[in-house]
Parts: sequence; C-alpha cells; structure tokens
Amino acid sequence: MKNLTSNQSLRPRDACGIFAVYQHPEAATLTYFGLYALQHRGQESAGIAVSHKQSIQSHKGMGLVCDVFNTSHLDALNGGSAIGHVRYSTTGGSILSNAQPFVVRHSKKSYAVAHNGNIVNSIHLKNELEEAGSIFQTTHDSEIFLHLFVKNLKLGFEGALIETVRRLKGAYSFAMLTSRGEVIGIKDPNGFRPLCLGKLNGHYMLASETCALDLVEAEFVRELDPGEIVIINEDGVKSIPSTDDQALTAPKRTFCIFEFIYFARPDSTFHGLNVYQVRKAHGRRLAQEAPVEADLVMPFPDSGTYSAIGYSEESGIPFEMGMIRNHYVGRTFIQPTQSMRDFAVRVKLNPVKKLLKGKDIIIIEDSIIRGTTVRTRVKALRDLGVKRVHLRVSGPPHRYPCHYGIDFSTKGELIAASYSVEDLRRMLNLDSLYYLSLEGLLESTGVDKTANPFCKACFDGCYPVEFEKGISKDCLENWE
Repeated sequence: MKNLTSNQSLRPRDACGIFAVYQHPEAATLTYFGLYALQHRGQESAGIAVSHKQSIQSHKGMGLVCDVFNTSHLDALNGGSAIGHVRYSTTGGSILSNAQPFVVRHSKKSYAVAHNGNIVNSIHLKNELEEAGSIFQTTHDSEIFLHLFVKNLKLGFEGALIETVRRLKGAYSFAMLTSRGEVIGIKDPNGFRPLCLGKLNGHYMLASETCALDLVEAEFVRELDPGEIVIINEDGVKSIPSTDDQALTAPKRTFCIFEFIYFARPDSTFHGLNVYQVRKAHGRRLAQEAPVEADLVMPFPDSGTYSAIGYSEESGIPFEMGMIRNHYVGRTFIQPTQSMRDFAVRVKLNPVKKLLKGKDIIIIEDSIIRGTTVRTRVKALRDLGVKRVHLRVSGPPHRYPCHYGIDFSTKGELIAASYSVEDLRRMLNLDSLYYLSLEGLLESTGVDKTANPFCKACFDGCYPVEFEKGISKDCLENWE
C-alpha cells in the first residue's frame, strides 16, 4: 500500500460526523452543507474527498467547516461522488494528519474513508498489521480499516469489506469512497453509532444524523441496520450483512443512549424517535421523580434546554432562559484540553442578573461529566444573589468510562465516579441535586421495555463489547 510512511501509536477515539453523496453534480457542495449540519459532532477538523476521473481528490484542515472550506476549495473538488467528515478526538493528537477523510492509493485504485466511533481492538490489529509489514502514518482507526481492506482484496471487493468488518470490534460507522465513485456505508454489528440513508432527486446519500438530510432537502429513506454494509453504485443500493447469521449469533442492538441525552442535534430522529421530544420527556420524568418548589426553571443552554421545557411543563413552574449563551463559543464538553475547557466555560454563558437575583431556581442539565461548567456557573449565580439553587440532571450519574467513542475514556475524568450525590451537592454548592434514574431515563425515552436496545455502560458499567486492557461485563442491565 502506498502513501503509508510513518509509524505512530494508534489510540484515538472519534465520535464524529460523516456525510456522503453518490453521483450528484454538486456533490462537494452538498457534502459541505451536510457537514455544516453535523458541526456539533466535531469542531477540530473537517474534510471532503471526491472521486474524479478514476482518482480521489481531497481537501481537509483544522477548525470548523466554514474555516476549512471556501468557494475555491469546493470548485476544485470537482467530482460526482463525495464523502465528508467532521472530527473531534477523545484521545490521540489533534493534528492535521489525523483529519479525515483518510485517502490511500493501491494497485492504481484509490480509496477514502471517514469514521465515527472507536475500534476497541485497534492495538491488537495494528500490531498484527505492522508485523506483516504495514506502516502507519496517522493515529486513527480509519487507517486500520483501510490496511485490513487492502489486504483482503484478494477475496474480491465485497469479500474484502465483509472480512474487514468481521475483524473489527467496537463502535463504528464508516463512509467509504472508491475512485470509481462508489459510496459504501458500514455500521457495526451492535449499532452503537448512527448512520442513515437519504435520497435527493434520485441521488443517494449517507449521514450521521437526519438533520443533515433535512438541510439539503433530501428524503430520509431509513437507518442502516446493525452490521449492515450498503454499496451505492450505478445499480442502486445493495445491502449485505457483515456477519454470517448461521455462524454467529445476531448481536443485540446497543445504540448509544448518550446520542439522545446530549450528543445529537434535537431536530434529528433515531429509531423513529425525535431527539427534541425525547429530551422533553426526560425532563417531564425528572419533574415527577424530583419535584421542588422554586420561582423558575432554567437550563444551562443549549444542552439542557429541551429537558428544562419538559420539567417546566410537568411541574407548572415557569421556564426562563436565565443564562445567555455566546454562540460563537464551541461546546465545552468536546474541547480537547482542560485549559481550553476552562476558558470556554468563562466566556460561554452569562446570567441575566435582574431575572435571577433573590430567586429560588431549578437548573436543568443533561449531564455532569467533569463538573467544570456546573461549578463555575453555580458560583456565578451565588455571587449575583440567587437565593436557592436546585440542580436536576436528565440522566443518571456518569460513573464508568466510555470505550466506544465518547469523550470520557477514563474513570478519573468522571466526577460522579469518585463522589456520592450528597458529596457532589456540597462540592457544587447546591441546595439540592437529583439525577434522573436509569429506569426513568429508559422509560421516558419511549422504547419497548423488553427490547432495551441501548448501550448505557457509562451509567451501569455493563459493556456490550469487550475492549482491550479490560474485562467485558457482557451484560445489559435488566430493569423492571
């Protein structure tokens, strides 16, 4: 394989956004707007690759979509099919060489891939590939995928895809582009990470979330099934399973529950459930579980806003926007370093002093990960004269690290893993603190109680897929 020239350690976890278009005259521009809609899924880098005259051209850079691309860049990406990527890394370098899509050339053909998730057996696979002569130039899982794929091409194109996916363990969705213009979508057998199929005037698309299809006015066709590979070419859409059902037990669907709680845009839909409405339902259940008297309900925008609306509606306590967000500051949670997180917290939110002074308030948050935002903002509220501060969280305490691509990969990063709820209440200087119960979270999400189709390992420590340097508790908590 050419263009694989350096040897670096390989351990990033990427919960990113991907978009793809098959054979459209404005493929690059549509991909640009698709990535714009998915910007919340990653702010470190952005990239687009297009197929043109049996080759692949790409442009990528560090920063937001609008910073990486301008009109001249899009004009130069003159190809019929395209894939795009926005990235945030949870470990590994925030450097240009790790920006995606990742492009390689092999046997006069080119391939590009964009990845969302985390391959939990990547160290084992990388060591195996290096012993066989592979040389790596980046520190992301997409390169492992392409090395495996190229080595498996002796099985034919479809066989190479199936065998490559069979070797991967973890949470992932891939979009792949060939120099012939084919677009491929892949979802892991557990269905951790989202990926859906859309269509615009006969041209098929792939997107991490339906909000990206909405922006380009594409029709939502369906979500990819767990373990599904779709190949989009001149013959249409071909679906093939990545596992042999006769040889392997069909895995249990374990979609990441944090997509509903925090990560996804509220106008997106997963499994027929609108994220906005689900978050409101979480807030209503929270009001039922933890009522308290107060003058107003307010969110820490924007992530707590929709649950706060639900809490207000259920409790009858007025909803107010007591904090005003500076929308030119990125999402605090996904900044890559602690110093950047601290800076973002200071400039991100500002209280409406006359509204809040002397009041008893209920703040709704969707999660407390490291405690940075909450601690700083509660202090600011106290300083301006808020009388009582009650915090309600629309999810259970995060006590276990995520090994599947969300940005809390060690237990030490999770404040709730080290302290009781009462200890946290005192540390954060709150009058009361309550987390939504796990049962309340799942019931208010609106799923079939017997299906329980979510990964919730960050709450209960039950990991659906075994990961390296750890022991899988291969279980999904039963709840009554």
